[in-house]
Amino acid sequence: MKQTAQKKRATTQKFIGIQNIEESVVILSSGNACSVIEVNATNFSLLSKEEQDTKIFSYASLLNSLSFPIQIIIRSRRLDITSYLRLLDTQAEQSQNPALASQIRLYRDFVKELVKVNTVLDKKFYITIPYSYLEKGVSAVKSSSKKTYSSKDEFINDAKAALRSKTESLLAQLARLNLRARTLEKEELVKLFYEIYNGGTIETNQATDDIKTILIKSGGST
Repeated sequence: MKQTAQKKRATTQKFIGIQNIEESVVILSSGNACSVIEVNATNFSLLSKEEQDTKIFSYASLLNSLSFPIQIIIRSRRLDITSYLRLLDTQAEQSQNPALASQIRLYRDFVKELVKVNTVLDKKFYITIPYSYLEKGVSAVKSSSKKTYSSKDEFINDAKAALRSKTESLLAQLARLNLRARTLEKEELVKLFYEIYNGGTIETNQATDDIKTILIKSGGST
C-alpha cells in the first residue's frame, strides 16, 4: 500500500517539471532553467492622470528594451485573516485600558464582518526569466542539452551567470518605475511552488536543502 502511494506521488512529481533549485535558479527537467522576481504592487488608481501616463509609458519602454523573453504572473488568492483576528483578540485581552480594549474588539468584529461580505484577495506579482541551453551557442542547436554540457555543474554555472545578468538588468529597470522587486531565493521558491501546487501554505522551516522534498501531496500520504 505504501509503495503504491509512493509510486503515484513520484508519477505526479514528474508533471511539475522542476528538477532542482540551486540558490535562485530553478533547474527544469526540460534542460532549461529560470529565475523568479517578486514585484511589489502599486496602487495605480490613486495616482494622478500625469503619474498614470508616466507609469504606462515607462512600462512600455521597459518591455521594448528587453532583449530576452519574460513571463508575467499575477497570483490571486483569498486572504486568510485568522491570525490577524487572533492577534487583535490578544491585544484586547492584554490592554490595561478598558476603553481601548473595547475599541479593539469593535474593530475586530468590523474586520470579521467585512471579510464575510467582501472577498479580500491577496495579489502577488511575479516575473519569470528563462534560460535555455540554446543560449550557449550554435553548437547547442546541433546537440541535446545533455551533450552540450560536459557536466551538470557546468550547465548550472552558465545558467546562474546568464540569469544573474538578466535579473540585475530587469531589477534596475523596475527601480526606475519606483517598483520594489527582488529575486526569490531557494527557500522562498520551494514555499511558492508548494503553495501553488497544493493550494495551501507551508512554514518556512519546512523547506529543506533538497528540492526532492515532495512539492505535491498525493492523497493523504506524505
